[in-house]
Amino acid sequence: MFNYNNFKQKSPQQRFLFIFGLIILLFYFALGILLIFWKDIPFEIQPTYRILFGILLIVYAIIRFFRLNQTDR
Repeated sequence: MFNYNNFKQKSPQQRFLFIFGLIILLFYFALGILLIFWKDIPFEIQPTYRILFGILLIVYAIIRFFRLNQTDR
């Protein structure tokens, strides 16, 4: 899954983009979890759409994880 030797051989730009991709992935995942479980969200949205949008963000984060993992090789 994650090869440390391959990570060490990357250029600084590639390492930065990999870490930036991980941060964005975690942001999408956290935003999805936040939308699902935060009841008093500061804007009006129906609970059904809020949960569906949260699930969509989590699925998108999972897709980004597999794409990021695939480009790591």
